[in-house]
Amino acid sequence: MNVDTKITAESSPSVGQPDLLSLGFEGLEPFIGRSKELRQTLVRLGKIGDKATNRAARKLHHQLKHAEPSVTMIGQVKAGKTSLVNAMVGLPDLLPADVNPWTSVVTSLHLNPHTPPEDNKARFRFFDMEEWARLLDRGGRIGELASRAGAEDELEKVREQVVEMREKSRQRLGDKFEMLLGQQHDYNYIDGDLIERYVCLGDDFEDDHETSQSMGRFADITKSAELYVNRNNLPMPLCIRDTPGVNDTFMIREQITIRAIRESRICIVVLAAHQALSSVDLALIRMISNVKSREVIIVVNRVDELSDPKAQIPEIRDSIRQTLIDHDGPRDAEIIFTSAFCANAALTGRTDAIDETTIAALSEWAKEEGYLPDRLGGMEELLWRLSGVPTIYAALSGRISEGMGQELLDRVAKSAMNLANGLNAQQQVVSRREGDENLPPLELGQLEAELAKIEKAAMSAMSNSFDTTIDDFDKRLERSHRSFLERATGSLLQHLDTNGEDEIWEYDPTGLRILMRTAYQVFGRNAQSGAKKVLTKTAEDYAALYHRLFELDDEGFGIEAPTAPRIPSPVLLGQTIALDMKGTWWSRWWHKRRGYRNFATEFAEIIKAETDPIVDALRGPHAQSIRESAMDALEAFLSEQRGILARIAEQAAREPDGVGSMLDENSAAMKRAQLKQAMDSLTSFAA
Repeated sequence: MNVDTKITAESSPSVGQPDLLSLGFEGLEPFIGRSKELRQTLVRLGKIGDKATNRAARKLHHQLKHAEPSVTMIGQVKAGKTSLVNAMVGLPDLLPADVNPWTSVVTSLHLNPHTPPEDNKARFRFFDMEEWARLLDRGGRIGELASRAGAEDELEKVREQVVEMREKSRQRLGDKFEMLLGQQHDYNYIDGDLIERYVCLGDDFEDDHETSQSMGRFADITKSAELYVNRNNLPMPLCIRDTPGVNDTFMIREQITIRAIRESRICIVVLAAHQALSSVDLALIRMISNVKSREVIIVVNRVDELSDPKAQIPEIRDSIRQTLIDHDGPRDAEIIFTSAFCANAALTGRTDAIDETTIAALSEWAKEEGYLPDRLGGMEELLWRLSGVPTIYAALSGRISEGMGQELLDRVAKSAMNLANGLNAQQQVVSRREGDENLPPLELGQLEAELAKIEKAAMSAMSNSFDTTIDDFDKRLERSHRSFLERATGSLLQHLDTNGEDEIWEYDPTGLRILMRTAYQVFGRNAQSGAKKVLTKTAEDYAALYHRLFELDDEGFGIEAPTAPRIPSPVLLGQTIALDMKGTWWSRWWHKRRGYRNFATEFAEIIKAETDPIVDALRGPHAQSIRESAMDALEAFLSEQRGILARIAEQAAREPDGVGSMLDENSAAMKRAQLKQAMDSLTSFAA
């Protein structure tokens, strides 16, 4: 359902201090420079080639210019995460800082320096009927778990909460409640009231029309919010995803947040300075422990509330490091200390909001950390530097440049080089035939058969490679799963022998996660290696075809193979399972069991039922998504090469004497020089 035609455009949120947002992104300058250089080369290639080549070059150019790295923010309740997000995007009042625990909304801020402010827009998607039914019928994952464990009292509490949630939703939305499920609302403006209506739960509601201004009218059923905002002071597009907490009643948000982390290359964990990180935050640690340390940034917010930051911050940092070590977290993750309050004061110009004592204490700490330059542009810049936001920008810049940015440059440069190689082959044929009119016609009749042969062999090889790799992965997972269940059940029986049935037994499932993560890492290496072999062999087959068809004498001629697919982190291993729940329901389950056999049998059934979905997801959708990425990369490569070769053959077929007029005679020399210049530039990217 689209409603933007009913809405008149309104002004976007006011911009704070635009110059501040550029501080910290200096680390992106080399990547931005290389990107511009590559885009200029693509423009030259487009002018040298025909219309089809120009279209292909323009497509690659668009991919570079509009690349949008994404960052997912997760964190503790009351850590000031949303206030920090507002500061990072330069709009202090954009997102509501206090979101009710029942909201389950990931809010994605798409920041783009290339779009005008009047193009700001918003999109809100609702849960579909199946997702809503899972909550209502089974009480989410908590309901499923309690049901399997036979915790009837706990299950009844979940049902009561679901009924209350459903009734409040019906009050807000009336008869339109079911009709809205699975729909989306689009707007051509953004403001605080609009956002609060979809992501912040309120108590007031109106029944007259669905675009009511009441707070939280749609919050219960909103699954995601997409906000598109012009930020012309950013060096490139950027997506920041603000997620709700992960400890909600029904564990809906945990699943949504896991999905958001998987879709991003960088995860920022926001903690509060007074809370830091403790065993209470195991849900957060579990989530990030399966992400590469380089892709995790830990931000400790609200340092302005510390009485002695210079002394306290090193202690907090050491405590966090130790907690990560103790609980198998990303021990090498970068830790940054911030103050969203200082950042937003700087953006709004309310420098008097921070008392002099706090500024002095933070300045003393920041000088020692190297946060402050020798010269500052005023109090706004001082507060901005003290806020730590530029340090976050610098960390993001490094990770974007080294990770997603470099991979994008490599991928686009390889495709551009293949376009150039096609033009090079074309020019070689033209040059040779212009110099010798007695050469026999090119044998292009077998082109279709040769292309079909290469494509069939490549697709079959890639499919067979993944069949073998996934089958091996399946066996490794099964062994890990079975081994864990045997060890856990054995530990339970030993506990019963030693302590009897009155003392509650606990068992840490970290071992299972480590076993599955190891199996996944082996799968990832095998999948990448197999895909790389197929892609390299296919590129060699195409190069040989060029030589056979066009009698190329350039021994250095070759085709660039695409990069093998990236293996995403197995974030779903961090989701809560039964053994992580040490609360009331587990105690009740324990006290209702009697007899060793009942304990062992029912425990094994519960844990298997809880862990089976994780195992199935890893070897099913997770592994298949990697397979699909590899197949997509291969199919795009096959299509690219078919298009290049078909264009050369088509142009050759148009000329009765072969390919003598494929290039204008007057411009042939100039185009050869331009092509050589472009290929030299692309060679520097390959190096």
